[in-house]
Amino acid sequence: MAPSRAQPGNGERARLLPQASRLVELPHSSDDDDDDTLLAGDADPPATQQDPGPWFAGPPKLSTFSQCVRYLAFLWNLLFLLLGLLALAVGVWGLLAKGSLRGERLAPLGSDPMLLFVLAGLGASAVSLAGCLGALRPSPCLLRFFVGAVLAFAGLEVLGGLLLLAARRRLRDALRDALLLCLLRYRDEPDLRFLVDEVQRSLRCCGLGSYRDWETNPYFNCSAPGAQACSVPASCCLDPWQNGTVANTECAFGVLRLGDAAAGTVVHLGGCVAQLGAWLRGQAGGIAAAAVVLVLLEAAGVLMAMKVLADIAPGRAWG
Repeated sequence: MAPSRAQPGNGERARLLPQASRLVELPHSSDDDDDDTLLAGDADPPATQQDPGPWFAGPPKLSTFSQCVRYLAFLWNLLFLLLGLLALAVGVWGLLAKGSLRGERLAPLGSDPMLLFVLAGLGASAVSLAGCLGALRPSPCLLRFFVGAVLAFAGLEVLGGLLLLAARRRLRDALRDALLLCLLRYRDEPDLRFLVDEVQRSLRCCGLGSYRDWETNPYFNCSAPGAQACSVPASCCLDPWQNGTVANTECAFGVLRLGDAAAGTVVHLGGCVAQLGAWLRGQAGGIAAAAVVLVLLEAAGVLMAMKVLADIAPGRAWG
């Protein structure tokens, strides 16, 4: 009979039991760790480990000052928008009035003030509308367009002022040429006729250098047919009113046939170039102040637009 295998003693069993218990407990502890890991994965991570990112934060709230600047920018542009539309309406009305009166092709741009009104009104309206919408929306693209356009206008104004100061003599010659053009087209252009009449009445002058400059106009020289031959416009008269209430359009008829002494009792003898130059010199301070105010207004509009741009820059992803 084969000898049986020796059974371990009590001491050996005592040494093997802890090892067996550890072998049994190790898988169990590993399963617990896995379960804890799975449970921890289902739960939300701690607040310190969360990355909220830009999609979990709301848009920045504007301060009271920023909101006031935005509303002021809107109102500022709205005012200039209305002024631009007014200039545009005046220009369009003038063009329509001349078209209905004459039924001919309009004058070129350089000699038609109404076209200048139309272009100025269109430019001011477009820029101001972009500023209004950019401040109200707000839109970075429109605001940048507004800032760029205003800076361009301001640069042109400063450049024009410097050119006027540097070329005063040429400006005087150009002004004389413009007045001569107005004199020659006095009967052809209603807006030029209105402008010449207002200048002659307000400055108490007649013609460019003297009242005899009107002989160059084909409607007033002595060889022209009709009752207005050898005449000047009624705005040259010392007293253009009849009985103090009704405009006397015939007060200057036949003045060019008279001598200077006799004509001086009816019309102003001096020309408008010297009078206009003296008036401009007297108004130099007011003109400079108006230019400074205009530049300050443009600067205020640019600063407000840039403030609105700076306020909406942090929250552009939310717009």
